[in-house]
Amino acid sequence: MEIKPDELRIDVYRSSGPGGQSVNTTDSAVRVTHIPSGLVVTCQDEKSQHKNKAKALKILRSRLLDQAIQEQQEEIAKTRKNMVGSGDRSERIRTYNYPQNRVSDHRIGLTLHRLEQVMEGAVDEIFDALSTHFQTEALKEGWSNSVEKIS
Repeated sequence: MEIKPDELRIDVYRSSGPGGQSVNTTDSAVRVTHIPSGLVVTCQDEKSQHKNKAKALKILRSRLLDQAIQEQQEEIAKTRKNMVGSGDRSERIRTYNYPQNRVSDHRIGLTLHRLEQVMEGAVDEIFDALSTHFQTEALKEGWSNSVEKIS
């Protein structure tokens, strides 16, 4: 993970805590603020300002990387949840009704009264209707995206 120097605000100040050799007399503590994300890391472990700065930058990089990984995992989980759905009966895809010899695809509103032929493999009509439906939806999405870009 690369951080641009112009995205950082680095403040130096005197360490807090119990006094000791040059703790309260030199500006050795470092506070690094990543401006785009608002993350702030402070470090006053070492006596040297340079060591504290290096350590703070290392911690900042790791936190930004963790944040990026978490956002990516949330996006994957969101996509997966949209693909799976909730499992409600209202989200059914297809119904096979044997007493009425009927097959219904609820996504596209197709109903066929030839269940036996469909179960034997005559599914071309269903596939063609699904293909047409999803192509039409893709064209609508592409058209709406084109209109938004023009506006």
